[in-house]
Amino acid sequence: MSEPQVQSPIAGNKGESEFVEYSRARQSMSRRIAESKATIPHIYLQVEADASTLVTAREEKRAEGAEAPTINDLVIKAAALALRNHPRANGTYRDGGIELHSRINVGVAVDTEDGSVTPVIADADRKPVAEIAAEVRSLSARARSGEITPPEQAGATFAVSNLGMLGITSSEPVVNPGQSAKLAVGAVTERPVVRDGRVEPGRVMTLDLSCDHRVLHGGEAARFLAEVKANLEDPESLR
Repeated sequence: MSEPQVQSPIAGNKGESEFVEYSRARQSMSRRIAESKATIPHIYLQVEADASTLVTAREEKRAEGAEAPTINDLVIKAAALALRNHPRANGTYRDGGIELHSRINVGVAVDTEDGSVTPVIADADRKPVAEIAAEVRSLSARARSGEITPPEQAGATFAVSNLGMLGITSSEPVVNPGQSAKLAVGAVTERPVVRDGRVEPGRVMTLDLSCDHRVLHGGEAARFLAEVKANLEDPESLR
């Protein structure tokens, strides 16, 4: 008896398909992502931050009944303060040079049904964490409800993306056109850490920085990322 004939899949034979047209907002986002990857030479850096003190401080506030900022709120502040000392990370490559911006405006990626939307926290380095937290809550709600306006998404000089809340420990974000760097925040995980030569239980999170290599070389990017890490490991500095 001959073996049964097994038909090979035919190219394009994927069953019934449905074409879903993107909204104008998502079409625009898709174009910007493609433009970024095609025109910006990316480099990627990663560091682990000891988040034990940060998490403990938040837990103590919540135990007192106070409204504690999220990890993301604290990362925004930590990055904004570091940008003061590393202005190239707050700049834009343009026409064979770099445009350095006087204001530090941090875009915050918000996950919505229509893709990622990025409202902007203007002058984030000058605002206390409580004000940043209130703005992020308000703008995120407006983004998810579709009420956010173009001006509320304009003028970012840097961006933060946090997939840690979805359990992702590490990612390599795409730098937004008009900016030179984007920081991705990973989930806080429990892990042994070494302190003063002793192994102790701790909480660690990964910070991934994507950079425009035309603006930031490895050393500059590394020094900036090290300062963000240092700020997060010293929550008292995040006022």
